[in-house]
Amino acid sequence: MEPNVTYFKPRGVPMADLEVAELTVEELEALRLTDLEGLEQDQAAIRMGVSRRALWSELHSARRKVTGALVKGSAIAIRGGNYVTALRRFGCASCGRVWDEPFGTGRPRACPGCGSRQVAKQKAGCRCGTVEEKGR
Repeated sequence: MEPNVTYFKPRGVPMADLEVAELTVEELEALRLTDLEGLEQDQAAIRMGVSRRALWSELHSARRKVTGALVKGSAIAIRGGNYVTALRRFGCASCGRVWDEPFGTGRPRACPGCGSRQVAKQKAGCRCGTVEEKGR
């Protein structure tokens, strides 16, 4: 998932005086899954589609960078990396609108077009505008 905020800096310190620690999106995702969501490292690795070793490496690097930035008073920039944002497709039974949501954002509560709560996940690969019915 791409972050909404990609830059943090200490208050009152001019940008020209700051060192910047660069965190990749993968490192942030490793932190989010393990430290925020509380997943075990093997579960987080599965969610990210990487080996446990790769997850550990990303997590170790991220923690080192964030801790260093907090201790030294550096800025933190989140950018780059090698990732693909996975999407899920949803459809509205009321207006027929179809849209994509990234994984990890939860199920949409309402259609972004008409506000209806009759929202359902679409079948994989479906681009037809029909909504997948439960129980089939």
